[in-house]
Amino acid sequence: MSAGYHLKRRGFTSALDDPDGERTFVVLDAAPAAGGAWQERWESLRMATVNGIFDLPRFPKPPLDPGEPSRTAVPRYFAAFEREAGLPILRPVRVSAVRSQPDGSLSVESDQGSWVTRAIINASGTWTNPVRPHYPGLETFAGLQLHTQDYVSAERLAGLRVAVVGGGISAVQLLEEISRVATTFWYTRREPVFRDGEFEPEVAGREIIAKVVADVEAGRPARSVVSYTGLIWTPYALAAKERGALVRRAMFVSVEPGGVREADGSFTAVDAIVWATGFRAALGHLEPLGLRGENGGIRMTGTQVAGEPRVHLVGFGPSQSTVGANRAGREAVNALVKFLDGTG
Repeated sequence: MSAGYHLKRRGFTSALDDPDGERTFVVLDAAPAAGGAWQERWESLRMATVNGIFDLPRFPKPPLDPGEPSRTAVPRYFAAFEREAGLPILRPVRVSAVRSQPDGSLSVESDQGSWVTRAIINASGTWTNPVRPHYPGLETFAGLQLHTQDYVSAERLAGLRVAVVGGGISAVQLLEEISRVATTFWYTRREPVFRDGEFEPEVAGREIIAKVVADVEAGRPARSVVSYTGLIWTPYALAAKERGALVRRAMFVSVEPGGVREADGSFTAVDAIVWATGFRAALGHLEPLGLRGENGGIRMTGTQVAGEPRVHLVGFGPSQSTVGANRAGREAVNALVKFLDGTG
């Protein structure tokens, strides 16, 4: 949305209205409606516990009810922005591959046809690429398994013995919620690190972005957000701690039909496993371009893939947050205008 807004400001017109125009653009969205992955968030995630939704370009958020589910509040705001900005959006369109053509253009293949373009801004996020770890015996588990992507509410787990796996923000949120109605066991690969003292977003944000930038500029895979930030003592984290749910166990080594085998060899019976194990950037459709380097990551210069001025990634690396993505949308458009003008 940010990139689309800035493309319009720089004089690009709708490819839907002017298919033969010199500088046109179109937004291809796999979701059926505005809001992207926010439409899929679990029911109990309220605006009060969302980490922060920053204003879209020149479109301040209206007052938001802290008690409203984020899955309705955020998409409503995004839809209003789309209408105000008049963005040329086609949905649902699922892109399957982007390929380089001999004439220097890019072909974009989808379930709704193909496009030919001089450049792309990729903002496909992570929601469609969940990390689902595999442990020996996992396929034999007789209980319920859910990933954050599948989770709706704790009601389905009421009265059960539940293993919650993951050391990130979502894992702590789900652990706190599920522990109200079920017996929970918290598993992480590494000891969780909670930040001491007050969290100062400006100071911490600059430090974190510097670390992410160092990784992507070196072509290293960007890590999870929490691996850079650490966990914060939010109200829900404190509530889980007070309830005795925030007791970390070392990651289990295998799964059996009725539970998990602990690192020390003992057995813990569980009825369900909740995999709050995060997501990776959904970039499978870009694989034909061969963007990954020898370190397994995509080397970046700002929003541009290093050495590939036709491809910009927004919402990737240092622009994963909404504030980062807003700035990155403007940065990507500015760089693409220079590329198209032959000055960048």
